[in-house]
Amino acid sequence: MMKTAIVMGASRGIGRSIAKRLAEDGYAVVVNFATHAHEAKETAAEIAESGGRAVAIHADITREDEIKQLFEHSLKEFGRIDIVVSNVGVMALSPIARGDMETFDEMIRTNLRGAFLVLAQAASHVADGGRIIAFSNHVVGTFPPSYGAYVASKAGVEGLVRVLAHELRRRQVTVNAVSLGPDAAEHFLLGTSGMPIAQTGDRAPSDAVGSTKDILHVISFLAGSEGGWVSGQVIPVTEGLLERADFIHSNVGSVTSLGNVPAESATPAHTH
Repeated sequence: MMKTAIVMGASRGIGRSIAKRLAEDGYAVVVNFATHAHEAKETAAEIAESGGRAVAIHADITREDEIKQLFEHSLKEFGRIDIVVSNVGVMALSPIARGDMETFDEMIRTNLRGAFLVLAQAASHVADGGRIIAFSNHVVGTFPPSYGAYVASKAGVEGLVRVLAHELRRRQVTVNAVSLGPDAAEHFLLGTSGMPIAQTGDRAPSDAVGSTKDILHVISFLAGSEGGWVSGQVIPVTEGLLERADFIHSNVGSVTSLGNVPAESATPAHTH
């Protein structure tokens, strides 16, 4: 039976690219969407035209009933779920001193609560030896002004990933987060101005920003058989942005201590 991947927010941007890459890797793909039905159906059609299998399924990441139905529908369609990529999120900037509770609540509701709902369903439905991948962002370790609510939401996602990796280790299910660096792709621009890219791009020694292709390589590795020894990790996809690694080392001691799954179990994801 063909293995299946669910990609949240796959109607456009990085989610669309992930869906198409996983289809190229041989997976049947569930193209999730919340509002862009036409683009989602186009993505599924393009995968089918290339010889793959795909279906577009609606579900709003903030609605528990719809996320449950998404997983149930996916199982009925393909018979199994092997990979879940939690890719949906929003970004709004506001100084903490402003006390903007509307912005804070939206960041937590979509980015953190939404991720929790997806991870919970993934934990219940993904096959043994499966893969769960969430998305974080390098700002969790660099703390730029006005990103307080967003950083709080993504720090929470990283915590969920590490805990879930331990909860699922005996089923040989890996759980990881990909932490995005500055990226000029659509997924980073939605809902923001170009200023964050210019600012963070200047911090890289090469004055470069990452590309979608760089992210896809990491997703493909984590989803594949060779990614079975990597779990409970937050993997930065950046060029030259070392502040996050320095922060982790100074506060924890080593990257491998952050929820690394013991060897006994290690066998064979809008903006963010």
